[in-house]
This record gives sequence, structure tokens and C-alpha cells, in this order.
Amino acid sequence: MRYALSILCGLAALSPAAAQERPNVLLVITDDQGFGDLGAHGNPRVRTPSLDAFTKQSAWLKNFYVSPVCSPTRSALLTGQYNYRTGVVDTFIGRSLMRPDVPTIQQFLAAGGYRTGLFGKWHLGDNYPLRPEDRGFQETLWSRGGGLAQPSDHPDSNPATAYFDPFLTRNGKEERAKGYCTDVFTDAAARFIGAKSERPFFAYVAYNAPHGPYQVPDALAAPYRRLDLSAAGFPQVGQPWAGKKDNAEETARAYAMIESIDTNFARLLKAVADAGQLDNTIVIFLTDNGPGGVRFNAGLRNRKGTVYEGGTRVPCYVRWPGRVEAGRVIETPLAHIDIAPTLIEACRIPLLGNVAPPFDGRSILGLLTGGAARWPERTLFVQWHRGDVPERYRAFAARGPRFKLVQANGVAPDAKWAPRYELFDIPADPFEQRDLAAERPEEVARLKAAYDAWFTDVTRRGFDPPRIVVGSEKENPVRLSRQDWRGPKAGWTADSNGHWEVRVERAGRYQVTVRSGQRFAFCTGTIGGRRFDAPSDGTRSVVGGTIALPAGDARVELTIGDAEGKDRRGPAYVELEYLGPVGS
Repeated sequence: MRYALSILCGLAALSPAAAQERPNVLLVITDDQGFGDLGAHGNPRVRTPSLDAFTKQSAWLKNFYVSPVCSPTRSALLTGQYNYRTGVVDTFIGRSLMRPDVPTIQQFLAAGGYRTGLFGKWHLGDNYPLRPEDRGFQETLWSRGGGLAQPSDHPDSNPATAYFDPFLTRNGKEERAKGYCTDVFTDAAARFIGAKSERPFFAYVAYNAPHGPYQVPDALAAPYRRLDLSAAGFPQVGQPWAGKKDNAEETARAYAMIESIDTNFARLLKAVADAGQLDNTIVIFLTDNGPGGVRFNAGLRNRKGTVYEGGTRVPCYVRWPGRVEAGRVIETPLAHIDIAPTLIEACRIPLLGNVAPPFDGRSILGLLTGGAARWPERTLFVQWHRGDVPERYRAFAARGPRFKLVQANGVAPDAKWAPRYELFDIPADPFEQRDLAAERPEEVARLKAAYDAWFTDVTRRGFDPPRIVVGSEKENPVRLSRQDWRGPKAGWTADSNGHWEVRVERAGRYQVTVRSGQRFAFCTGTIGGRRFDAPSDGTRSVVGGTIALPAGDARVELTIGDAEGKDRRGPAYVELEYLGPVGS
């Protein structure tokens, strides 16, 4: 934390006039929208007229890479560092909590005079000090955990309809919004963009669509149900679809969600124009990984959750009128880690002395604007598999200027796997159809050595999870969910059980509330080493009790069960509320 603060404190203050001269930034990221989920990328079924038009107004980062899944991409995007440095390993059960001392782009921009706002999916920590409002966003409207209809959602949310009238957190307080989630996030972002201010804005709009469970207004999905959404209805190019293809209804809903994104993206651009900021706003559109469902992916190999091109190569377009040439195509391999340093340079964040942000990525401003840009060759890395700690060689890829080394085995947590190295010449073989590993062993060895050095470096700090703080004035009460618990039995199934690692900020009395989706007769366990036992009348999913806790690190480990003591499992939520000092 001290290192991050030293960088942020080194920012020089700007006058209002100087602040106005710098560009605004609208950064839009969608969830599980793959490379082939745009009309501009050859999809003949999905309707994306606004995004298709935007691609013609922008520079195309043709070979742009992200992580195979949500949280790792988001942490790298917002920090300019590989996700392993940020502590983010996976997407759930305590593995997607971003370390609070890792500096973020929004912190740099806020310290440099920008208004900063997040509207949509955060997925890097639900509780203090990990929330977006704790990490540099001044205005927020966001969904908890990995998205709506997941275990982190509000206890009163109905998973079957969670995308409609969603429970969201606005500036630290929960509320129930009215409308469809994509529309709600756009409404808030448009108001933020249009607010009168002498300061430039950074609007991060992170739609949770088209991530499953594919909830969308039926009127949008109905036209897609009349189309041929099987593989036969799409161009026969590159690799075949990865998975079972009897999912026409899911695809219809996913395309309807993407059409909704397209409509709302147009609304965001209109808000920029209405604010008179069209020529002074950098607009970036990208997605967080490959498609979550089995559908057309423009011939790329495989999809979300894999380190093949279909899981990690995504659409990325940058528009900046007068600075970035419309229609420019950049072939250089680029990645999520490059966005933060690019924005730091483009927004002219003034740093004092030689203090510089600790980026793994590089600014691509010179590539975007066509100016003189020295671009030394480099290798990009992606890795993802289930588990609390990364394992060397497990499910990774190393992408050089030409060749890409892939070892895709070992994604599942309990998988028995052995490394199998594949080598692809991506410019000549973008669909990864011809393995050159046997023909070019020297390239395999070179990229493997580069990966080894990278893995040693980015995992040096270890992966103890950041602790959720309870008893703080910043968040009281604190609601813990299955999204962030840990342990060998932690998960999202009904019979899962786990524990939460917390830090008690204030010693004193705490009210404990336990919730479950099913009826239970008792709750037992420990909180900070103190025994906690509370009965339930068997008809409600809530029990209440108080416990005295000392300040310091603690573990919350509770079990609920039926009257016979047989059906034992973890609760869905545990709420801890600081009441006051002991004896008060």
C-alpha cells in the first residue's frame, strides 16, 4: 500500500483549464462476447450496427489478447500488470480478490484531476477495502461477485429474473434498480458523462452481458429464434465450434443480449456527443475473453476458458477523432496490460521526478497515432486454471511476434494432466490448425524459457488472499457470500462449505446473521476462534446472535444443518455488524 500511495502522491495538481485540455475516456468492456460476436467480424446473424459502424471509425487492434476468464482480464486491464501480480488467480471462491495495494488506472486518473466512474461489473472484491469505491472510482453502480444471478447477488434476488430490476450497489449503498441491467448501467453512465464539470471524465462501463444465464427481454430474443443458429448457418471458416451445438435457444438469447449492448453502446456515444465532447474523448471497446457459449467464433480455435486464440483473442477498437486514424489496422500483438499505460500517456498524467507506475504493459499511443514508435519485440503471456495457486506449465500460452507456444492441458482443478506443447505460426495460421512443435524445437525451447522466467517473476509474492475488513466505518455491516470463501470444500453447490479470511478492525460486539437458501435447524462454528452456536426455528433461513471479537486477523467458519445433524453445509451468507465496544 505504501508503494502505491507514494506513486499517487507524486502526481502534480492541475488547474481546471489544464484539466479541460486533456481527453475524456470511455472504456467499454463486455462479458463473454467473443471475437465472432460482431457483424464486422463476419457474423451474419447477430445485429450490431452501432458497433460495426464504430469499427470503421476506429483503429483496430487486430491481435489483441486478454486472459481466458473474467477477473484476471479485469485486474490486468485496470492495473497494467499481469493478473498474478494483483493476486487474482481465478473467478470465484476467494481467488478473484485484487490486492488493495496494487495501484489502478482510476486511482492515477482521479489523483490527476479526472472524474472517475464505474458502471457495471467489478468482479475484483465485494467488500471493503476491495470495492471499486475503495480503489479509485468516485461514482459507482455495480453488481457484486461475478455477476447477477450468482451466489454473491443480494439474498432477496431471484436468480431466474436477476437481470431485470437488479439489486446493485450505488456509491456504497445497495438498492434495487428498475429496468433491464444493460439499460440501467447505460442510464447511470450517460448521466455521469453528461454531468457539467470542469474536470475530464473516465467512464468505465463494464456490461455483465452476454454472460449467462442469458436473461434478456423476450422481444429481443424472438427474432433470433427464427434464424438458423446451427453451425450450418454460419461461414465455414477455420476451426469447428468447440462443444455441443444443440443450443439454439441459448445462442438466440446471447445474440439478443449483444444486440441490447449495441443499442446501449450507441446511447453512450450519443451522451458523449451531447456533452460536446465527441472530438475530445477516447473511446475503447473490447471484451473480456472468448464466448461463454458454443457458437460462431470467426473460426478461432476453442472458446472461453482456454488459452487458444478463441479464448484469449478478442475485439478491441480505439476511437479518438483527430488523433487516431479511422480504419487503421495494427497487426502488432497487444494485450490488456497495455491499456493502462496507454491512457496514462494519452491523458498526460503528470508524474513528479522519476516515479513511474509499475506496469507490465507498454503504452501503444505511438502505434495508435502513427507517430514514431519504437516497439521492441516482446512475448505476451496468458495462463488460467482452477485452483488457489498457479502451477507452472499448467494451461498457459506464450505469444511472441510470430510464434505462439500453447500448453492447454490442466484447466480443471482435479484434472490429471501432462504437458503437451504446441507451436503455431499465428500470422500464417491464425486458426491454430498446424502444430509446428516437432519442426521447430528451438522456438519451443525459447518460448518455454521466456515463460519460465515470467512465471517465476509474477508469482514471487505468493497468493495469500486479501482479507475482508469487518467492523470498519467504511462498511458496516459486512455481508460475506460464497463468492469469497475458501477451503477444499468451498464451491457454489448446495452441499459446499468453506471459510472466510477477515480482519476485525474494531474489537467489540458483533451481530451475526446467517442466511441459507434452504431451511436449517442450527448454525455452529467459530468466528475469530470464538465459538458461535445459534438455533433456528427451522422455518426461516436467518438466525441472529452476538459475539465479542478482538481486533486482528480472523477466520469465519460456520456450518448449518438439519435437526438430525445429517444435512450439514455452509451458509449462503454471513453478515457481521459492529454494534459497539464490549460492555456498551
